[in-house]
Amino acid sequence: MALHIINHPMIQHKLTIMRRKETGTREFRDLLREIGMLMGYEVTRDFPLKTVTIETPMQQMVAHELAGRKILLVPILRAGLGMVDGLLTLIPTAKVGHIGMYRDESTHEPVFYYYKMPQGKDRIVIITDPMLATGGSACDAIHRLKEDGYSNIRMMCLVAAPEGVKRVQLEYPEVDIYTAALDDGLNSDCYIMPGLGDAGDRIFGTK
Repeated sequence: MALHIINHPMIQHKLTIMRRKETGTREFRDLLREIGMLMGYEVTRDFPLKTVTIETPMQQMVAHELAGRKILLVPILRAGLGMVDGLLTLIPTAKVGHIGMYRDESTHEPVFYYYKMPQGKDRIVIITDPMLATGGSACDAIHRLKEDGYSNIRMMCLVAAPEGVKRVQLEYPEVDIYTAALDDGLNSDCYIMPGLGDAGDRIFGTK
Protein backbone atom coordinates (compact mmCIF):
# COMPACT_ATOMS: atom_id res chain seq x y z
CA MET A 1 0.00 0.00 0.00
CA ALA A 2 1.44 3.40 0.84
CA LEU A 3 3.15 5.73 3.27
CA HIS A 4 1.02 8.81 3.99
CA ILE A 5 2.82 11.80 5.50
CA ILE A 6 0.16 14.15 6.88
CA ASN A 7 1.63 17.62 6.61
CA HIS A 8 -1.39 19.70 7.59
CA PRO A 9 -0.20 23.02 9.05
CA MET A 10 -1.98 22.54 12.39
CA ILE A 11 -0.50 19.07 12.83
CA GLN A 12 3.02 20.29 12.00
CA HIS A 13 2.65 23.24 14.38
CA LYS A 14 1.54 21.02 17.26
CA LEU A 15 4.24 18.45 16.51
CA THR A 16 6.91 21.15 16.72
CA ILE A 17 5.75 22.05 20.23
CA MET A 18 5.80 18.37 21.22
CA ARG A 19 9.37 17.97 19.97
CA ARG A 20 10.68 20.73 22.25
CA LYS A 21 12.41 19.25 25.26
CA GLU A 22 10.91 21.86 27.61
CA THR A 23 7.32 20.84 26.76
CA GLY A 24 5.76 19.36 29.90
CA THR A 25 3.74 16.19 30.38
CA ARG A 26 0.29 17.77 30.40
CA GLU A 27 0.89 19.84 27.28
CA PHE A 28 2.52 16.90 25.49
CA ARG A 29 -0.43 14.65 26.31
CA ASP A 30 -2.99 17.26 25.25
CA LEU A 31 -1.22 17.91 21.96
CA LEU A 32 -0.97 14.20 21.20
CA ARG A 33 -4.70 13.84 21.73
CA GLU A 34 -5.37 16.79 19.42
CA ILE A 35 -3.03 15.49 16.72
CA GLY A 36 -4.62 12.06 17.02
CA MET A 37 -8.00 13.57 16.17
CA LEU A 38 -6.60 15.66 13.30
CA MET A 39 -4.74 12.68 11.82
CA GLY A 40 -7.92 10.68 12.10
CA TYR A 41 -9.46 12.77 9.32
CA GLU A 42 -6.83 11.48 6.89
CA VAL A 43 -6.81 7.90 8.16
CA THR A 44 -10.58 7.70 7.62
CA ARG A 45 -10.67 9.68 4.36
CA ASP A 46 -11.55 6.65 2.19
CA PHE A 47 -14.17 5.14 4.49
CA PRO A 48 -17.19 4.17 2.37
CA LEU A 49 -20.45 6.10 2.56
CA LYS A 50 -24.05 5.16 1.86
CA THR A 51 -27.02 7.35 1.01
CA VAL A 52 -29.92 7.69 3.42
CA THR A 53 -33.14 9.66 3.32
CA ILE A 54 -33.63 11.92 6.34
CA GLU A 55 -35.95 14.69 7.49
CA THR A 56 -34.38 18.05 8.29
CA PRO A 57 -36.44 20.70 10.12
CA MET A 58 -37.16 22.09 6.65
CA GLN A 59 -37.69 19.13 4.31
CA GLN A 60 -36.77 15.60 3.33
CA MET A 61 -33.35 15.07 1.72
CA VAL A 62 -30.89 12.42 0.63
CA ALA A 63 -27.73 12.56 2.78
CA HIS A 64 -24.66 10.43 3.48
CA GLU A 65 -23.47 8.40 6.43
CA LEU A 66 -20.79 5.78 7.00
CA ALA A 67 -21.61 2.53 5.30
CA GLY A 68 -21.61 0.46 8.45
CA ARG A 69 -17.92 -0.54 8.56
CA LYS A 70 -17.01 -1.19 12.17
CA ILE A 71 -13.87 0.48 13.49
CA LEU A 72 -11.37 -1.02 15.93
CA LEU A 73 -8.66 1.10 17.53
CA VAL A 74 -5.68 -0.90 18.79
CA PRO A 75 -3.06 1.00 20.81
CA ILE A 76 0.27 -0.70 21.40
CA LEU A 77 0.80 -0.29 25.14
CA ARG A 78 1.67 1.93 26.62
CA ALA A 79 2.41 4.94 24.42
CA GLY A 80 -0.26 4.07 21.87
CA LEU A 81 -2.91 4.94 24.44
CA GLY A 82 -2.06 8.62 24.00
CA MET A 83 -3.57 8.71 20.50
CA VAL A 84 -6.81 6.87 21.27
CA ASP A 85 -8.79 9.66 22.94
CA GLY A 86 -8.39 11.94 19.93
CA LEU A 87 -9.60 9.22 17.58
CA LEU A 88 -12.53 8.43 19.87
CA THR A 89 -13.55 12.10 19.71
CA LEU A 90 -13.78 11.68 15.95
CA ILE A 91 -15.18 8.12 15.97
CA PRO A 92 -17.03 7.72 19.29
CA THR A 93 -18.59 4.39 18.27
CA ALA A 94 -15.22 2.71 17.67
CA LYS A 95 -14.27 -0.30 19.77
CA VAL A 96 -10.85 -0.35 21.47
CA GLY A 97 -8.59 -3.39 21.74
CA HIS A 98 -5.22 -3.46 23.48
CA ILE A 99 -1.87 -5.03 22.71
CA GLY A 100 0.87 -5.19 25.33
CA MET A 101 4.21 -6.77 24.47
CA TYR A 102 7.89 -6.75 25.26
CA ARG A 103 10.87 -8.38 23.57
CA ASP A 104 12.59 -11.29 25.29
CA GLU A 105 16.25 -10.33 25.80
CA SER A 106 17.57 -13.82 25.12
CA THR A 107 15.38 -14.96 22.21
CA HIS A 108 14.56 -11.48 20.84
CA GLU A 109 11.06 -12.78 20.21
CA PRO A 110 7.95 -10.76 21.14
CA VAL A 111 6.22 -11.74 24.35
CA PHE A 112 2.59 -10.67 24.54
CA TYR A 113 1.62 -9.93 28.12
CA TYR A 114 -1.78 -8.55 27.16
CA TYR A 115 -4.00 -9.06 24.13
CA LYS A 116 -7.70 -8.20 24.26
CA MET A 117 -9.96 -7.57 21.27
CA PRO A 118 -13.73 -7.21 20.89
CA GLN A 119 -15.78 -9.77 18.99
CA GLY A 120 -16.01 -9.53 15.22
CA LYS A 121 -13.15 -9.71 12.71
CA ASP A 122 -14.78 -7.65 9.94
CA ARG A 123 -13.48 -4.38 11.31
CA ILE A 124 -11.17 -1.70 9.98
CA VAL A 125 -8.26 -1.82 12.42
CA ILE A 126 -6.21 1.27 13.23
CA ILE A 127 -3.06 0.47 15.22
CA THR A 128 -1.76 3.46 17.18
CA ASP A 129 1.80 3.98 18.39
CA PRO A 130 3.40 7.45 18.46
CA MET A 131 6.81 6.15 17.37
CA LEU A 132 7.57 3.85 14.45
CA ALA A 133 11.27 3.23 15.06
CA THR A 134 12.66 -0.19 14.08
CA GLY A 135 9.23 -1.44 13.08
CA GLY A 136 9.58 -4.49 15.34
CA SER A 137 6.61 -3.80 17.59
CA ALA A 138 4.44 -2.74 14.67
CA CYS A 139 5.19 -5.91 12.71
CA ASP A 140 4.64 -8.08 15.79
CA ALA A 141 1.27 -6.41 16.41
CA ILE A 142 0.21 -6.76 12.77
CA HIS A 143 1.25 -10.43 12.76
CA ARG A 144 -0.76 -11.16 15.91
CA LEU A 145 -3.85 -9.39 14.55
CA LYS A 146 -3.63 -11.24 11.25
CA GLU A 147 -3.29 -14.54 13.09
CA ASP A 148 -6.47 -13.61 14.93
CA GLY A 149 -8.35 -13.07 11.66
CA TYR A 150 -8.14 -9.31 11.08
CA SER A 151 -7.30 -8.33 7.52
CA ASN A 152 -8.02 -4.61 7.06
CA ILE A 153 -5.23 -3.01 9.11
CA ARG A 154 -3.78 0.50 9.11
CA MET A 155 -0.85 1.89 11.12
CA MET A 156 -1.01 5.38 12.62
CA CYS A 157 2.03 6.96 14.25
CA LEU A 158 3.24 10.44 15.07
CA VAL A 159 6.88 10.18 14.02
CA ALA A 160 8.46 7.47 11.85
CA ALA A 161 12.00 6.43 10.99
CA PRO A 162 12.80 5.23 7.46
CA GLU A 163 14.05 1.94 8.91
CA GLY A 164 10.72 1.20 10.54
CA VAL A 165 8.71 2.21 7.49
CA LYS A 166 10.86 0.00 5.27
CA ARG A 167 10.42 -3.02 7.53
CA VAL A 168 6.63 -2.71 7.77
CA GLN A 169 6.33 -2.16 4.02
CA LEU A 170 8.56 -5.18 3.33
CA GLU A 171 6.76 -7.56 5.69
CA TYR A 172 3.22 -6.18 5.29
CA PRO A 173 2.99 -4.21 2.03
CA GLU A 174 -0.81 -4.21 2.27
CA VAL A 175 -0.78 -2.08 5.44
CA ASP A 176 -1.06 1.69 4.95
CA ILE A 177 1.16 3.77 7.26
CA TYR A 178 0.03 7.24 8.36
CA THR A 179 2.53 9.54 10.08
CA ALA A 180 2.94 13.24 10.78
CA ALA A 181 6.70 13.15 10.08
CA LEU A 182 9.34 10.95 8.47
CA ASP A 183 12.48 11.71 10.46
CA ASP A 184 16.16 11.20 9.56
CA GLY A 185 16.72 7.75 11.05
CA LEU A 186 17.74 5.82 14.17
CA ASN A 187 20.73 6.37 16.44
CA SER A 188 22.79 3.56 17.95
CA ASP A 189 20.19 3.06 20.69
CA CYS A 190 17.38 2.83 18.12
CA TYR A 191 15.86 6.16 19.09
CA ILE A 192 14.36 8.20 16.27
CA MET A 193 16.45 11.26 15.33
CA PRO A 194 15.65 14.11 15.73
CA GLY A 195 12.53 12.52 17.20
CA LEU A 196 10.97 13.71 20.43
CA GLY A 197 12.43 11.37 23.03
CA ASP A 198 10.59 8.47 24.67
CA ALA A 199 6.92 9.10 23.90
CA GLY A 200 5.68 6.86 26.73
CA ASP A 201 7.78 8.66 29.32
CA ARG A 202 6.67 12.05 28.04
CA ILE A 203 2.97 11.08 27.99
CA PHE A 204 2.92 9.61 31.49
CA GLY A 205 5.62 11.69 33.17
CA THR A 206 7.93 8.77 33.91
CA LYS A 207 11.11 10.23 32.42
